[in-house]
Amino acid sequence: MLAYIVRRLFAVVVMLLVVTLVTLSIFFLIPKMTGSDPAAMFVGKQADPASIEAIRQKLGLDEPILVQFWHFVSGIFVGRDYTGGGSTIHCAAPCFGYSFRTEQDVWTMMVDAFPVTLSMVLGAAVLWLVLGISAGVLSALKRGTIVDRAAMMTALAGVSLPIFFTGMLAMFVFRTQLGWLKASYVPITESFGGWFGGLILPWVTLAFLYAAMYARLTRATMLEVLGEDYIRTARAKGLTEPVVLRKHAMRSTMTPILTIFGMDLGALVGGAILTETTFNLQGLGWMAIKGVSERDLPLILAVTLVTASCVVIANLVVDLLYAVIDPRVRLA
Repeated sequence: MLAYIVRRLFAVVVMLLVVTLVTLSIFFLIPKMTGSDPAAMFVGKQADPASIEAIRQKLGLDEPILVQFWHFVSGIFVGRDYTGGGSTIHCAAPCFGYSFRTEQDVWTMMVDAFPVTLSMVLGAAVLWLVLGISAGVLSALKRGTIVDRAAMMTALAGVSLPIFFTGMLAMFVFRTQLGWLKASYVPITESFGGWFGGLILPWVTLAFLYAAMYARLTRATMLEVLGEDYIRTARAKGLTEPVVLRKHAMRSTMTPILTIFGMDLGALVGGAILTETTFNLQGLGWMAIKGVSERDLPLILAVTLVTASCVVIANLVVDLLYAVIDPRVRLA
């Protein structure tokens, strides 16, 4: 097991390095292929040549792509100095870059934004797991009944309706018309009630989409598992139906759900762009949109790297949890 973990951690490091290099290449090579100057786009149309050259030196655009890649990666561990245009700016480790548009180091911006995204995603994840799995199991046990049809129709609506539609509808009903909930995010350290009230609608909106997908997946997997020979054997041995479901059926059902959950949670922790944009939550997804719209390379690189890190780490944790959920994995 230790050797397996070491191999996977090595693969994680390699994957993150590749993601960083690809992101750098896309940002720098595509503008050159189209004949545009990234430094000129950064400072604006009315900038003089001296200002463009100063930005090019500060961002390292005058260096080869591999040198820029090395400076970015090494800056995460030892910090980095941005020198050019007669001034020097020090970015302390962990340095994920320095945004010259906001005049802040990106790590500070991410530290401020990450609690917003984490609060939203973890609350929604609890909701969609409880509701989605419960609805899927109930539908499988009540197959063909009105309960099954109602649950699957609701799940179909959840999958079909986009987040920005359900989010805006929820805000119109519960904030504008009823005035029940607050319209802004408040850190939990300032007010638990304000934090809860500001996130309940994003939680429900995000959970509605994912609970619908998890309900359909749980139902399909549970129906397949209930037809297996070992389930019939467990029933033939005289085990009660709750024991058969809890100790045998649910363990096999949870394996594919855990896989999808790891990918979904990792991707959303890296930034739930649509949800954060709809509810004006300034998390990592909002940072990603801001970086792309303003062509802020350090911001784009940092959010991309954080998102990739969350996804690969979540998948690593999921692989390790397989043995806990399914005993057959331990035997293999």
